[in-house]
Amino acid sequence: MLTCDHPVPPDRYNERVEEHLRSTGFYHVTQIGVVQCQKALVNALVERWHPDTHTLHLPVGECAVTLEDVAMIFGLPTDGLPVTGMTLSSFEALEAECLHQFGVAPKKSDCRGSGIKLTWLRDLKERLQLTDENNIQVYVKCHIMLLIGTILFGDKSGASVHWKFLPLLSDFASIGQYSWGSACLAHLYRSLCRASRFDCKEIDGPLTLLLCWAWMRLPYLVPVPREPRNFSLANRWRNWKRRDRVYRYLKLAHFRKALDDLQESQFLWVAYSVDRVDPDIISAEIYMHSVIWSATVPLVSFECIEWHATDRFRRQFGFIQGVPHQERNLDRTHGEVLTSPKNLNWATATSHSFWVMQWTNRYNHVLTEEPMAPQQPLDTYMYWYRSKYGDHLNLSDLVVQEDVEGDQVMDDVNEEQEP
Repeated sequence: MLTCDHPVPPDRYNERVEEHLRSTGFYHVTQIGVVQCQKALVNALVERWHPDTHTLHLPVGECAVTLEDVAMIFGLPTDGLPVTGMTLSSFEALEAECLHQFGVAPKKSDCRGSGIKLTWLRDLKERLQLTDENNIQVYVKCHIMLLIGTILFGDKSGASVHWKFLPLLSDFASIGQYSWGSACLAHLYRSLCRASRFDCKEIDGPLTLLLCWAWMRLPYLVPVPREPRNFSLANRWRNWKRRDRVYRYLKLAHFRKALDDLQESQFLWVAYSVDRVDPDIISAEIYMHSVIWSATVPLVSFECIEWHATDRFRRQFGFIQGVPHQERNLDRTHGEVLTSPKNLNWATATSHSFWVMQWTNRYNHVLTEEPMAPQQPLDTYMYWYRSKYGDHLNLSDLVVQEDVEGDQVMDDVNEEQEP
């Protein structure tokens, strides 16, 4: 299932629920409606993704979805503790954690391996009476787990969510202290790395983030937007199919050629300037995290480790781009999966602790340079870039035969159920 569409906001409005969602950092992403997928555009971006550099290779240079984009598009907290901890494979441990947090536990039939079925979480959420503090907290935890299992960290099944995230919700007051935005970005990078393999026919993960990034940075590719005075910014393209029926039928060849012909002036290196986004609609807590948006650091989510290679796309932060260093080798941590039982603390595991510590020291890895006009790339960088990657920047000339639909991502788009 293509996990690309957003669910609707919580169906029972309650002031205390809103207050709790705000304190956890999940309020803004909860308010995003359905943002339908444009599969051909996703495919065109997958073609440009290089797993070795963790960047998209466009004719104007390297670029990527960043922590800034996650904050602006989803409204998730980006600065904070790494999303990591224990994974336990036993059903008894899952049962005990659910009893501790929810007061009730799923049956084995309500689980898929180490995943809790989303239907069980939805049913529990719907049964709750929002009459006391405990029930409101359980309701919000259920909603967060549903967000994690669908639009933020969802997998191809779209049917369950790994219970490893649940212990991070145990102390309700601490939920907002985690960098959920960096973990979400790690899952997007992992999805792109996997989908870029020649033998991969599917992609999962937060594709709405990828699409909205493209629409913010490449405005000549956008469908008709909604009222721009909305936050989070993903809501600009809520239900875009209703207003732009032609756009939904554009094919991979169209977007591939559009990216081949990309000119320097058509890519917005600085996409969130005041002339593009009204600063009055951005919540203050979003900007509080901006100090680490340019950090060149690992992105951490339990077993998932990806690389935020900001030194390769400095222009997205208004800095001069020089020839970057050698791409970062993540060794065997890159591609780690939980397909078999793993009883492990990923925060202290020998394979991951080094990367977790680098995230902890993220303030030491923030980019520093004098800002420059983003439309003036260094000639030395572009000469190096085109010399190294120029043979693979015009993809239309490299494609011999193309599937009619260009549907590498999925056969059909299935709109998500609401949390």
